[in-house]
Amino acid sequence: MSFKDYYNVLGLNSNKVTIDEIKLAYREQAKKYHPDMHAGDSVLEEKFKEINEAYRILSDPKSRKRYDRNWFIYTERKKRLQNKDREVKKSFKEKIIDILFGMTIPRAQTAKRSKEPINGENIETEVEVNVLEAFNGTSKKLKLLAVDGKTKTFNLNIPAGIQDGDKIRFIGQGKPGKNNGDRGDLLVKVKITGTKEFKLVGADIYTEISISPWQAALGTKLNLQSIDGEISLVVPKGTESGERFSIKGKGYKFGRGNRGNFYIITKIVVPKKLTEKQLELYNELKEIDEKIS
Repeated sequence: MSFKDYYNVLGLNSNKVTIDEIKLAYREQAKKYHPDMHAGDSVLEEKFKEINEAYRILSDPKSRKRYDRNWFIYTERKKRLQNKDREVKKSFKEKIIDILFGMTIPRAQTAKRSKEPINGENIETEVEVNVLEAFNGTSKKLKLLAVDGKTKTFNLNIPAGIQDGDKIRFIGQGKPGKNNGDRGDLLVKVKITGTKEFKLVGADIYTEISISPWQAALGTKLNLQSIDGEISLVVPKGTESGERFSIKGKGYKFGRGNRGNFYIITKIVVPKKLTEKQLELYNELKEIDEKIS
């Protein structure tokens, strides 16, 4: 069984890293290769499993210590093999020149003979989804102008609970590489926008409700729509415009099964048209208020 370089799996070049750096590297790699971003791609699913395996080993101090002993042996052996391979690849002509003249062919000339593969650049773009679409998950078609000038359509599957600023990766859909280098990737950044009813702030969702002056003065019970169902809200007596009520755990998704809060802002609205009875009552209230003051 071949040795797995778990540091390399997490995108790290050395074992001289802190646990915080390991956690950060894991989050970046897990987001990049998460199955939700690459549904149906068995190769990337295996890559995601390998990333989780690497994090499990390296995040535990005891297992990491045991692993580091083997990692050191592996990296030293790898260096020796690489040095040996470089010597073997040195051409017969170069060796003869070394022996006869004590010199080597200039690097510029050897570089021309063996061009290194250069990977293509990534292409980045952005797609907007509203907070309801992001909360429940949705699909969108993305049309982009390809390098050859033709329009290419991508089916974008946005998983439920995606975070603002997350990127969905399409492997090999970026700019072409050089010297047989791999193509770059297409990165689609997701921007979450609000709706008429809901506004997303971090993991919290805000909405505004209109109440009448008498509801604010006397108190009332209202049924209103949250992002995932109907809820009841008790508005106490003497509520003012701009007051904020919160319902814990009814906001947006974040982490594993966690949710932010749902905030409801009151706005007192005076009816533009009043019935004769309402006018009469308002005048009575006015007279009472004037007597009191």
